[in-house]
Amino acid sequence: MKKLVGLSFSVLAAALSFCTSSKQTASTTDVTKKPTVTYLADIQPIVSTHCAPCHFPPKGNKEPLDNYEDVKAEIDDIIARIELNPGDKGFMPAKHPKLPDATIQMFKTWKAEGTPEK
Repeated sequence: MKKLVGLSFSVLAAALSFCTSSKQTASTTDVTKKPTVTYLADIQPIVSTHCAPCHFPPKGNKEPLDNYEDVKAEIDDIIARIELNPGDKGFMPAKHPKLPDATIQMFKTWKAEGTPEK
C-alpha cells in the first residue's frame, strides 16, 4: 500500500510540475517574440524597388504605395497580385518578372505578424 501511495504522489507531483513549467515557458515566449518582418526593414525597400516608378511615388491612377499606411491598407491586394503569374490580368509588377517566392512569402509573413512598422 505504501508503494502505491508513494507512486501516486510522485506521478501527481511530476504532472503538476510539468504543467506549471509549460505555462511559464509559453507566456515568456509570447511576450518576448518579436516580428521577423517589418515595414521599415523589409517591406519598404521591396516596394520602393519593385513598385517604382508607378506606385512609389504615386503616379496617375495607380494606388499609392509610398508610405506605411498605404501599403498596410493594400496588403491583401498586393499579395493577390504578386502571386499571379505574368500574363494574368492584374499581375504585378507589371511588365517585369514575377517576384521570387521568398519575397512573396515575406509579404505574407508581414501580414500574418500584424503588419508591424518597426
